[in-house]
Formats: sequence, C-alpha cells, structure tokens
Amino acid sequence: MSKFLDRFRYFKQKGETFADGHGQLLETNRDWEDGYRQRWQHDKIVRSTHGVNCTGSCSWKIYVKNGLVTWETQQTDYPRTRPDMPNHEPRGCPRGASYSWYLYSANRLKYPLMRKRLMKMWREAKKLHRDPVEAWASIIEDADKAKSFKQARGRGGFVRSSWQEVNELIAASNVYTVKTYGPDRVAGFSPIPAMSMVSYASGARYLSLIGGTCLSFYDWYCDLPPASPQTWGEQTDVPESADWYNSCYIIAWGSNVPQTRTPDAHFFTEVRYKGTKTVAVTPDYAEIAKLCDLWLAPKQGTDAAMALAMGHVMLREFHLDNPRQYFTDYVRRYTDMPMLVMLEERDGYYAAGRMLRAADLVDSLGQENNPEWKTVAISSNGEMVAPNGSIGFRWGEKGKWNLEQRDGTTGAETELQLSLLGSQDEIANVGFPYFGGEGPEYFNHVALDNVLLHKLPAKRLQLADGSSALVTTVYDLTMANYGLERGLNDENCAASYDDIKAYTPAWAEQITGVPRAQIIRIAREFADNADKTHGRSMIIVGAGLNHWYHLDMNYRGLINMLVFCGCVGQSGGGWAHYVGQEKLRPQTGWQPLAFALDWQRPARHMNSTSYFYNHSSQWRYETVTAQELLSPTADKSRYSGHLIDFNVRAERMGWLPSAPQLGTNPLYIAREAEKAGMTPVDYTVKSLKDGSIRFAAEQPENGKNHPRNLFIWRSNLLGSSGKGHEYMLKYLLGTEHGIQGLDLGKQGGVKPEEVEWVDNGLDGKLDLVVTLDFRLSSTCLYSDIVLPTATWYEKDDMNTSDMHPFIHPLSAAVDPAWESKSDWDIYKGIAKKFSEVCVGHLGKETDVVTLPIQHDSAAELAQPLDVKDWKKGECDLIPGKTAPHIMTVERDYPATYERFTSIGPLMEKIGNGGKGIAWNTQSEMDLLRKLNYTKADGPAKGQPMLNTAIDAAEMILTLAPETNGQVAVKAWAALSEFTGRDHTHLATNKEDEKIRFRDIQAQPRKIISSPTWSGLEDEHVSYNAGYTNVHELIPWRTLSGRQQLYQDHQWMRDFGESLLVYRPPIDTRSVKAVMGCKSNGNPERALNFLTPHQKWGIHSTYSDNLLMLTLSRGGPIVWMSETDAKDLGIEDNDWIEVFNSNGALTARAVVSQRVPAGMTMMYHAQERIVNLPGSEITQQRGGIHNSVTRITPKPTHMIGGYAQLAYGFNYYGTVGSNRDEFVVVRKMKNINWLDGEGNDQVQESVK
Repeated sequence: MSKFLDRFRYFKQKGETFADGHGQLLETNRDWEDGYRQRWQHDKIVRSTHGVNCTGSCSWKIYVKNGLVTWETQQTDYPRTRPDMPNHEPRGCPRGASYSWYLYSANRLKYPLMRKRLMKMWREAKKLHRDPVEAWASIIEDADKAKSFKQARGRGGFVRSSWQEVNELIAASNVYTVKTYGPDRVAGFSPIPAMSMVSYASGARYLSLIGGTCLSFYDWYCDLPPASPQTWGEQTDVPESADWYNSCYIIAWGSNVPQTRTPDAHFFTEVRYKGTKTVAVTPDYAEIAKLCDLWLAPKQGTDAAMALAMGHVMLREFHLDNPRQYFTDYVRRYTDMPMLVMLEERDGYYAAGRMLRAADLVDSLGQENNPEWKTVAISSNGEMVAPNGSIGFRWGEKGKWNLEQRDGTTGAETELQLSLLGSQDEIANVGFPYFGGEGPEYFNHVALDNVLLHKLPAKRLQLADGSSALVTTVYDLTMANYGLERGLNDENCAASYDDIKAYTPAWAEQITGVPRAQIIRIAREFADNADKTHGRSMIIVGAGLNHWYHLDMNYRGLINMLVFCGCVGQSGGGWAHYVGQEKLRPQTGWQPLAFALDWQRPARHMNSTSYFYNHSSQWRYETVTAQELLSPTADKSRYSGHLIDFNVRAERMGWLPSAPQLGTNPLYIAREAEKAGMTPVDYTVKSLKDGSIRFAAEQPENGKNHPRNLFIWRSNLLGSSGKGHEYMLKYLLGTEHGIQGLDLGKQGGVKPEEVEWVDNGLDGKLDLVVTLDFRLSSTCLYSDIVLPTATWYEKDDMNTSDMHPFIHPLSAAVDPAWESKSDWDIYKGIAKKFSEVCVGHLGKETDVVTLPIQHDSAAELAQPLDVKDWKKGECDLIPGKTAPHIMTVERDYPATYERFTSIGPLMEKIGNGGKGIAWNTQSEMDLLRKLNYTKADGPAKGQPMLNTAIDAAEMILTLAPETNGQVAVKAWAALSEFTGRDHTHLATNKEDEKIRFRDIQAQPRKIISSPTWSGLEDEHVSYNAGYTNVHELIPWRTLSGRQQLYQDHQWMRDFGESLLVYRPPIDTRSVKAVMGCKSNGNPERALNFLTPHQKWGIHSTYSDNLLMLTLSRGGPIVWMSETDAKDLGIEDNDWIEVFNSNGALTARAVVSQRVPAGMTMMYHAQERIVNLPGSEITQQRGGIHNSVTRITPKPTHMIGGYAQLAYGFNYYGTVGSNRDEFVVVRKMKNINWLDGEGNDQVQESVK
C-alpha cells in the first residue's frame, strides 16, 4: 500500500532542492524500470544476417533469451577500412530490424501443410495402393481428380500434415514424373544464391542429382543487364559501395540509393563532404534527389536519348575539338574502337557489317589458330595487324590473350589507328537505323528519315577469296552514329548543339523534356572531371533503367559515356549497377555443391523468361512482332514468324537452353539407341534430323512437353516476380484467373511457324507445386504442399554481396521453431525418401542432356561469321557447333541420398574452375575429408560427408579461391597460362589464409582476390569492376578482348542494335481492347505502369510485417500524379482499380506532386494477402502488381554460340521486362471484401 501511495506526489513532502530551485532530489520507487530491464535482458548474442535479396548483407546481433529470439541490432565490428576511407558500419535498415517479429507471429508457418482435397485423395489412394508411386499415378491420371485439387489452388483449404506424409507424396510424384515423362519435367525455382547460398544449393543439388531443371532468376527478375555481357563478356561486376567515396563526380541514374541501398547510402552522403558533385536522374522526385546537387527528370523510358546527347557532347568537346590524351589512349587500348568493320552494299548506300577477321585476309595475317575469331586493325605505320587479346587468342594457344600493345603475329609493339580519316581510299555513304520517330503516342517523337546516311572514311581491301571490301573503324562508325561533323559535309551531322538532328542535346530535349543546357552542362562536367582525375567519374544505375524492353539501349548509353571518359576499371569510376544481390563471391566453390558437379556433369539449366513465356502460354497473347523491331536496313524476309519462333530457333541452334528439352523422355533415348545399335548421341542426332524426335518447345500443348512438378524455395514466385501472373494461374496452375484479353486465335493475330498451334491452350500443366517458406506468402496460397522452413535466425548459411567485400554467416541462434526445418534438412529428407520410393521404378539410368553452347568455353567459337539453321538445310546438325551439345549423364537414382550427403569423386578426377580456367583440387578434397569426415560405407564410401549445412558451407569455403588463399594462387596461375603474364602476385600474400565457417561467425571476413572477378580485394584499392583488365592487361571476355561497343552479330545488326541507338518503349497494345468495356461510371485513363522498389519491404518480404505495415499505409497502394488524379476524380486514399488485357488489381491511391502526369507507380512488391478487396473487373480478390503484366521477349537476347553472346546460366538470355506496360486507371464504385457467400461486405465508395 505504501508503494502505491508513494506514486502520488501530492502525499509526499517536497524534496530537497538544488541549483537555485531548478533541481529537486526525490526518493521515488523505481520498480517500473524492471520492465524495461527484463525486456532487454538476454542470455546470448549470435551473429546472423538476413537472407533477403536486398544487396545489404548486413551483420546483425541476434539476442536470445530463454531459447527465444527477442530482438536484433546492428553489428559494429566490421574490419576497419584504410585511414582515408569511412568505415562500412553502420549497416542495416528498419526492415531488417523488424525481422524478429516474423519468428513468433501468426504469419509464421509452423507445420507442413497440404491442400485438403489432395490429402484426402492421397490417403484414399494409399489405402488402395501400397506403392506410393502407383498411389500418385491413380490420382494424377484421373483427369477429374487432378482438376479437382488444381482448381482449389489459391482458395485456402490447407490442413496440417506430417513430414513423413509430405516427403512420401513429393518423392512419389517426382519418381512418377521422372519415370513417365522424364526428369526434365521436374523443375525448381529459387533466386539469388548469394543471399543464402547453402539454402539455394539444397534444392538445386537434389534437382541436379535426379536430372531436374534448375530455373534461372537473374534474367527473369530483369536484374540482368544484357549490356554487360554484350560489352564486357561479364554477367555483372560492379564497384563495392565504399568505392563511391573514391569518386569525384557521381550520377545516380534511376537508382534510389537511400531507399533501396539504405546500408550503403552513408558513402553517398559522405563523399559530398570531400567535394564530389552528385546528380540525380529520375522521372519522379525520388529520395535520391534530396541527396544531390542537381536533379534531372527525363520522361520515363527515354534515358538512352539523354545518354546519347551527353555522349555527343563528350565526343565533340573531348575527342574531336580538344582531344584529351588520357581519353584517346584509353579508347585505343581498352576498347574495340580501332577495329575494322566491313561495309555491306545496300540499295544506294552501305551498311555496317561484321568485324573484319584475320581469316578474311590473304594468309590470315599469319594466324593459324582461330583466324576467323581474331579481329583486325591498322597500326600507326599503316600495316594490317591482328592485335593480341581477341577471343581467337584465348582458345587453342597460350600466352597471347592479353592487352599488351603487340602484333599477335610478330610480337612487335604496335599502336593502333583509331580513325581512317586522312588515310582513307574513299568516302562512303553509310546508312544508320533511326527509331526516334516511332513508338506509343504517349512518348515524344522526332521525325527523321528511318535510315540516316552518314559519310565515313573507308579503305578498300583485297580479301582472301579474291573479292574486295570497304572497311572503316568502330571509332569512325561511332562518331558518325552520334551525328558528329568531321569536315565531310555530312548533312545528317549537327553543326551545333541546337540542331534538331540525331543525337544532339536539342534533339534529346524534345524526346526527354530535359533542357539542352542541363544536358550539355552535366556531360561537360562529367567528362572534364574524368579527364582531370583519370576516370574518377561514376554512374550508379538500377532498375529504373533496366526494366524496360530496350533496357540494353539504356545501359549501353551510360556505358558508352563511361568508356568515352576512360572511367571503367578505374577506382572511383565506372558503371555501378545495383539490382539484385548477384555477387556470389565464392562462386566456384559453390557451383559443385549446388549443381552436384562433384558427382555428374552437366546439370540441367533453363532461362526462366523463355520457360514461363512458353509454359504459362503468354506467347498465345503476344501482340508484338519481330517485323516491327527490325532495322530498316535489314532483309525482313529472313525474320518471319512469332516471337516464340525465334526462341525455338535459338534452342535448336544451340543458343538457348530448353526445358523440357525433347519431345520424349530422355531416359528412353539410350534404350532406343541400344536397340538401334547406335550411341545415344548419334541416335538423337539422327532422330532430330528425321523428325522422329522434336524439341519439346515445338509442341508445348501436346500434354507431354510441359513441366509437371515445381519446387519453389527462397522465393515468392507467384506473389512477387511472376510476370504474367494471371497467365500462370490459368495455364500453369489451372485455377481462377483474371485474364481480360483474347488469344491470337480469337484476335486473328500472327501465329507461330515453328510452334504447333491448338485452339484451346492446356490449363493446369503443373501436377504438383511445393513451396518452402517461413511465412504464408501468395505463392504458398497457390501451392499444393507448403513446407515450413527455418528463418534466418534458425539456420546456418552464408551471405555475400556486391556492395562490400565481406562474407557473412547466417547462424542458428535458436533451433527452428515448431516443426520447421532448414532448407538443407528439408531437401535431405526428400532425397532420402526419393531413394527409397524409386526402388523398383528407377535404377541406374542413362539420361540424355542437351546443353547450349557455353560462354567461357572453347565452344563459344562455334558460329563465327553468320547464322545458319540446320533445320532449314543451311548446314548440318553438329552437336556443340550448329546445335546444342548432346551429352549423356549416368544417374544412380537409389543412391540419390548418399550422393546428396557426400562430396563426389569428380572434384579429384576433373578438378574445379570457373569462367574458362581450371585447377586441381586434390589437396582441398584431402582437407575436406579431415574437416567433414568421410562416409564409412555405401555408394559414397571414403568421400567427404555433407551431413549438415555447416559441412556444405565448409565445402564452399575450401574450394573457392575467394576464401582459400592456396586455391586463389592456383587460380591466378591458371589464368597466367592464358595471358602469358604472371598474376599470382595478386594472391601470394594470402596463400596461407583459409576462411572457415566459424571464422566468419566470429567476425566478417574480407574475401581474397580471385581471377573469376575483375576487381581486386586489396588494402590499397577498393573493389572496382574492370580493374584487373585495365591494370593487369587481362582481356575482357569479348570478341575483340576489349570493351565491345560494336555488336557485329548478324541478328544485332539486323535488329538495328550493332551500335547504340535510341529505341522508344514498345507498344504492348494491352489497353485499347479493355478501355470502357466494363465501365463503372467513373472516368478512365491509360497510364504508364512502373514498379520501382519500395521503402517498407524488400520485394514482398516485410510487406506483411506488422511493424512495416504500421509505418506505411498498411496495404496495396498505387502512386499517381495530382494532375491525373484530378481529371479522374480521385482523391488521396481512394480505392482505385488498375487493369488491362492481362488482368486487374485494386489498391488505394497515393496522390502526390512528385509523380509526373502520365505515369503511375506500384511499388514492388505488395502481397495479395493483406487488405485487398475484390476487383470490379474480374469479380475476384484484387490481384497483384504482376496481374497487369505479360512477358515480351527480345530476339537479340536469344543470340548464342558467338563469343560474349553465348549462353551462361543467369549470364545472358531473355529477360522479364515490364515497364513498357500501360494500364487503365479509374476510381472504384463498390468495394467488395468477398468475405464469404451470403455475407459480402459491400461499401459504397463516396467522395
């Protein structure tokens, strides 16, 4: 009672005062403080991070009390940077600080779940069939039963199951599918291994062991910038964020750094204190604009136009009028600008053709090895030379694949001529395609001739076949393409920046809306800084540019600017592309684990964009044709058909992978070959030629050539990244959907030539969808089985990023809650059950695998000069040359579990490697036997064990040069053999360093420099892409061995993209067919639909987190301009509907002056499970951002078998762009929450 009374100051005497009465000494009860003390008490702190694709890769303290995670804070013990650099910490963001909420929330998945209808069928089938495979067959072969549970997808109805039951059903389905249709009909999707590399490897290893298909992600997410492979032969390599601090001029172009790169943003603000100028380029007033000195706001989708105009200024002032020595030397040594290009005759003019090769000339300039792959230039003394470094020197010989300025034949030092101007034999009229006068009506156009004729200096050469040809240099082509007058009286070149000619600042002003004076000023400042600092000008770029259909034009515009200014490969300069946590630093140690390359090679890989375009039947609704994409200089008769036809042609020519691969079970082929007395390879070649076997993509609707089982883990495929969401619901899942448009049959559109058309597409292609997650996501809602996985604080794993040089652990601070398990343990359990269930159905089998022509292999020299299709009779079918490799893989299905849990013998027999180099791994395998112990018996007897996720992590760390200094020295030595230069000095000081898993749990560890990346991890220089190319003279992995500004593949030329051009956004034709068709009485307007990355989540993760929902508006929102909102009668927070022929979504409107008219934004990604009413259009629950999107692949991204334009998993291929899309926006009239039959809560929208 006394304590109660003590709380009332009225009953207490006044205490002693001090400080002239300003202070008072009181003796009060402080028991209330115990609540706070108890809240923040903890038993231990464990280091972990967040396995979310945010690129942050931040180290966190996880506080544990009484066996429960209570909270998290940021770690502050990163290794210190050098004295002149800010430290990396603090690293973290509000989203990461809220993650512990998930562990014990209602959103947490606690037990294995199965759809009730399926469970009932399964249990009944098990009573009738003792064999699980026969039980599954009885369900899936009964069309009514299969349709029944497929139609229930997305409608709830989950019930709790057991691990034993779900593992048995999954294994039975997999065995049935492999046996009946083929292992390539089992597929798995998981993105971005770097964020939790062991977890990714868990599922990929299981799939690879059974012959399943691993689907790509980087291209599907549209994180892949095709311009990077095109220019550098590199998927993506970028500076770490600390290198921003070394820059003296930064343009943040379409990258909202403080919002999407929160942990790294301090470097951006800190560099301003040393005087660095920062410029923001965004169409909306984004958060990055607040951190910059200047903001430019080009109309969205027109960035290439502004980049071209800036390049025009740079070339005019710094290369022609007042040439800067540094720039001239840089482009001469490190770009393809000196290389000669053949000119091809057209009707009244010439067009730029392919690059001249040594094989074109008499005696091949003395080159005997790969002369058709050695580019040619003219030396300063006028002689023709094949300089070192081109891709022909990489394969088949040693010691000349370097960027030393030497003649590849004589070895003599040589300086290459950039231009033929002044030494030309004649002036040629060369035609350049122009696309700036076309495009959707919303975008601005400048009408000029669609073929612009420019005058170029040219030389006439005698060729080996007796003919002659005109040639010019890439430098001369570039100057003409940018519209620069060089005294040749070229009427299509500009006399001043005010001329409305391609690609002047005045021209760009009309396209982009940015004043020409600003364009000139920024270009001038950027180049001047680069000249004075030798390349310390940088462009930070992101999804804002990379999600458009012509994304490579946007990016090549920026890359050209950087190359013109000598910025690539210089610390503080270059191209900083940050979209997706792509940098799996210990990649070469991870690949054998993930794809079971220690047991069998090759693995089955598939590019997801082509995969989903085909199997979700989005191609059936295609409105864009190849004809409208072609250059006006191309022969259009060679490019007939539908876009999917180009994908099929690319598959059969060995350019792209296919999955399923062939129209027959690949396990059957070896048996049939044996009966015919042939090898499986020869039998397959014969059968493809005579048509008895066809590529599966040619008959996607025949019931046998589509995927059957799909695993999804570490991903919200159907709630975040699934472009064409409604098509997936209909054609893959067989459930209700919101498609509003008509297919090609009903439209009367262009039907395919290579693909068989059927009037009614096949619905519900997937027999089983299995998702692993720690929360109930939209993908889980549409799955048949949901497996509860451990959270990032409950499992052991590893995490790396391109934003910093450290490798971080995910640690099991507590055991997985309820019945959840780590990804490794889940797939280990499935593998064990598969090995048991397959007995009697599958044994040791020969699997025929088709493999596209691979980048970074000698096969990338397969198709040197032109495109020939064996099916059209233009050449013979030669595997690995004119068609995919056809290979056999021996699979031991009953040994799947034993192989999953051990490291196979191929690491000792063949070794390891990456990106074209290889080394011996015997000593590393010996070490792993000591670290992980060995199998005592069975098929893997004597092999190192992989029982736990930590065992798997140790395999990665031991085999990777980035984490094992001994391997790094071996890797650099292997590269030195190719270049003829010693590079081992880059790693010898780290030779004895070996990073172990528990080392990184103690403190983040900096990785070791590796030849599989193009930057250095060094105490004296921050990581910067291209650094070793410039400073170690290691060629880029391109045709010329240099930065490839001219893309000379025939398809690139015929589609008008051999050089940089401005291509406006495409017309997806998805609005007119639905505008006004289902009116609700409110006005409608077509707006461009963008999906930038959000502030309150990382993709869809955290978007359902109560803490983030509380900070944000708490549900789906769409941003729009005040102008558009006023015209449509929409006020802030009104419910609106967004729809087109692809589908519909509902959301609240955020009306803001920071958004320009004509554009709307729905931040990526907002789940369909929170605060979502029904759609008036579809009469179904709202939809998500991808409900209004559909994939349109680009033919130039299908190219393969050609130097840097050869396929690699996540390296090159079709991408899932979506920003060209338009939608109809209107205010909703009735808000229907669809709360249940007979109990719908309908509220009138009145404002």
